[in-house]
Amino acid sequence: MALFDFLDKERTIAGSGFNRWLVPPAALAIHLCIGMAYGFSVFWLPLSKALGIKEPIACAKDLGFFAEIFSASCDWKISMLGWMYTLFFVLLGSSAAIWGGWLEHAGPRKAGVVSAICWCGGLVISAFGIHTHQIWLMWLGSGVIGGIGLGLGYISPVSTLIKWFPDRRGMATGMAIMGFGGGAMIGAPMAAKLMAHFATPTSVGVLETFLVMAAIYFVFMMGGALSYRVPPTGWKPAGWTPPPAANNTMITQKHVHVSRVWGIPQFWLIWGVLCLNVSAGIGIIGMSSPLLQEVFAGQLIGVPLAFNELDAAQKLQIAAIAAGFTGLLSLFNIGGRFVWASCSDFIGRKNTYFVFFALGFLLYASIPTLGKAGSLGLFVAAFCVILSMYGGGFATVPAYLADMFGTQMVGAIHGRLLTAWATAGVLGPVLVNYLREYQLSIGVAKADSYTITMYILSGMLILGAICNAMIKPVDAKYFMTDAELAAERKLAHDRTVQAEVGTSAAVSSSESSPLVVALAWAAVGIPLAWGVWQTVQKAAVLFK
Repeated sequence: MALFDFLDKERTIAGSGFNRWLVPPAALAIHLCIGMAYGFSVFWLPLSKALGIKEPIACAKDLGFFAEIFSASCDWKISMLGWMYTLFFVLLGSSAAIWGGWLEHAGPRKAGVVSAICWCGGLVISAFGIHTHQIWLMWLGSGVIGGIGLGLGYISPVSTLIKWFPDRRGMATGMAIMGFGGGAMIGAPMAAKLMAHFATPTSVGVLETFLVMAAIYFVFMMGGALSYRVPPTGWKPAGWTPPPAANNTMITQKHVHVSRVWGIPQFWLIWGVLCLNVSAGIGIIGMSSPLLQEVFAGQLIGVPLAFNELDAAQKLQIAAIAAGFTGLLSLFNIGGRFVWASCSDFIGRKNTYFVFFALGFLLYASIPTLGKAGSLGLFVAAFCVILSMYGGGFATVPAYLADMFGTQMVGAIHGRLLTAWATAGVLGPVLVNYLREYQLSIGVAKADSYTITMYILSGMLILGAICNAMIKPVDAKYFMTDAELAAERKLAHDRTVQAEVGTSAAVSSSESSPLVVALAWAAVGIPLAWGVWQTVQKAAVLFK
């Protein structure tokens, strides 16, 4: 076991010369890789014709569901492949909840390494599933094992970043979680280029792409995991003095143990806040492209025709514009994660969510009117702001939890809260898709089929605002006593600032030069900039 001692949490405690600005790029290195989960749909179409290459080989009509899962003679339906996407986010939330407490004791480095092994190993298993044409191996590899990697990788930096940036909790978590939103911007175009490179008359190129991406991601994720450092207990940035506790009763100086959060009302209220905000946002993401095409139809290309009146070539034109619209939304999703979370450091987490719900309600409710009025610019702007608040909700909630429940076990508490995301991942799309199908079935025009849906999503935001308004400071009875906190810190291998002196054998005490910091940021900044540029080029179609 001595071989892996460098993964132990006590080996990652930073010394006095460590620069805290090395931690965000370490977190970004992991989040930018696992964020490709958002971009996995780029593989669906090629995989749906993995055997037929040019056209899918359809399964026999009398072939049962389980027989289809194990069949190696017919191509997979896109609906079957889509289950991987569902597994991603169900396993992300559940694994984060199950192993969040372990993470607090094991430390972010060990969790990051396990995340890298699961996520990249899952891609390798999926590649083998493509080779043998067994979709269950893909569900197991990327969906289940990869989903566990997603959960551990997602929460691995949260507690550490909050402790390194007590003066800017929102900004710190916003930087990392921005990476999760940006992962698909890098991964999707990279995957498309790799598939084009590896495609042959006998292969669609996905198998080779999975293996190459697994290797690239493993290098980046291991680099990020091994770069994690945790501050000694009691560490503060030079020159920063914590504000008096009496100045803001919504920011506690005490700590709640993760085992108690299930029984605390404030936890469930924040759970509701996140679930309702994310459900509405996911609903918007899922409908954005078809909604733009069906509401504005020929207007997008200067032709006064409804969607059903367009010919195939015209529909291809507006589909390209809708793809640009989706790219623009992804930019606002990412930017909102950093901007809104940073704003929450100044206006407070509760007020930030009130902005999300109040402004969101107005925008969701106005979308049907903007669509009927033909106001394309305002329609697009409304969607962009909505998606910025969707991303901002994810990035602000870890700081909200730290304010309410303390920083000692905030990573584990955040892991349990992510069950709200898993719930929203099912609730949002199901609500939107079934409502749309129902309206179409009763003869509602495609351009009008989203109206009721938007009003229902607006109502969900009102419920979210009510949950947010009910959040009060946590009752003192839920906090750990001094003895319980000391015991927990011992289990977590924490070391105080005073104890850190003279124990350099177990402490990373090397100085962090400005060049090292610059190189660390370049390692994640250059790929992210490339992804943004690819997305901007895609989005530019919308404005031509």
